[in-house]
Amino acid sequence: MTTLDAKWFLDAVPAKPTGKYAHIMMLRVTDSYSLFQTDGELNTARVQAGATDSALMTRITMFKRKQTTAERLVGRELLRRYGFLSDLLSGDTRIKINEDNVKVDPDGKPVCDYNVDFCKTCPDCITYGFAIGDSGSEKSKVITDTAYSLTAYDDSHETMTLNAPYEEGTMSRKGDVTSRINEQDHVKPQVIFPAVVTVRDVTLPLFRYVLNNIARARRYGAQTTRTGSMTNHILGVALTDGEVFSNLKFTQRLYDVLRANSAIPVPDPVKLDDAAKAASELIPILLREDRVAVDQLVMGETEAWMSNQHGTTDEAVRAMLGAAFQDSRAYFEAFIKKADKGGKKASKK
Repeated sequence: MTTLDAKWFLDAVPAKPTGKYAHIMMLRVTDSYSLFQTDGELNTARVQAGATDSALMTRITMFKRKQTTAERLVGRELLRRYGFLSDLLSGDTRIKINEDNVKVDPDGKPVCDYNVDFCKTCPDCITYGFAIGDSGSEKSKVITDTAYSLTAYDDSHETMTLNAPYEEGTMSRKGDVTSRINEQDHVKPQVIFPAVVTVRDVTLPLFRYVLNNIARARRYGAQTTRTGSMTNHILGVALTDGEVFSNLKFTQRLYDVLRANSAIPVPDPVKLDDAAKAASELIPILLREDRVAVDQLVMGETEAWMSNQHGTTDEAVRAMLGAAFQDSRAYFEAFIKKADKGGKKASKK
């Protein structure tokens, strides 16, 4: 089994960019009816069907925040479960301020309230970044772009009628029929969204933390619904000295290959095995076209590597999270705490 070169990763997160890019390439595939929407409608974009197929196509889009939010919440849930973060909300009277000016609970665990009051010390804050108004900010080291459906909007969505019956299961009561009936566009199951997530200038434990979040995340889209199951099929990891191809380019080039192989059976879904095989053969070609120095490319063996790195026991997961927390804490000590005490933020440019 080929493993990622641990020595390639940094020993500590640096203050300035150093050109260490780790790219996680995957196919995000819906497993149920999902909602990727703004203002009640599915997000779509009118783009070229392929790189060579110049016909215009309307594709469903999955904005970057809808990707990273779901993955961040998975990581934060694990950090709380294994005792690295407090489950208290900001404003709780039990919260204290420690000597590092960090809010902690009575057990000394950092209080990190997502999008309200970040702790600035945990792996989530350091890898995905944070912004706290005048109190400082940290740029994300996880670069995510909008993902596009491989197939057209017309073949990838379905309008469903939703109702809200009374408790007895009917839509009427005492002769009055409720008007609580609505229609909503959903993304169909087995719609593929090719995607690349880039992690820049991190240590191996922090990279493992991000990769684990992606592998575990299952619920994407509208947070208020019970739908939205999705699986991230990780194809490979590339270690390079720069950024690589965009999600749109990945999608269009993959579309060209599958169309040439008659593997887009409209209106039926594209077979995952066909898409994964074509994408795995396409990725090395795209990397060469990007003219980046590829220090290592691991394809097709990432699942085995991840199982070996992350494990499936409480002890293995706790060890993985502990190593990531140690590295994020070291970054806080080196750059953020000093900036806080000095009254200004250290430069990260």
